[in-house]
Amino acid sequence: MTQSNILGLVALAIGALLLFFAWRASTTPMDQMSEALTGRYTGNTMWYLIGGVGAAAAGIGLLALGYIRS
Repeated sequence: MTQSNILGLVALAIGALLLFFAWRASTTPMDQMSEALTGRYTGNTMWYLIGGVGAAAAGIGLLALGYIRS
């Protein structure tokens, strides 16, 4: 397993963890009320979503790069 594959798996795991935290944060009553009134999630939930999607995309990219090179 190459270093790129290992880093890709780690980034993908971190992205999945952040997306799980975003899902949990979005189901809280305060966040649901905020989303119902403003149409947006709270700042913390958005950062979890952005970080999770970014880390997951980076992980998938690193995994693809590792498989292409080998």
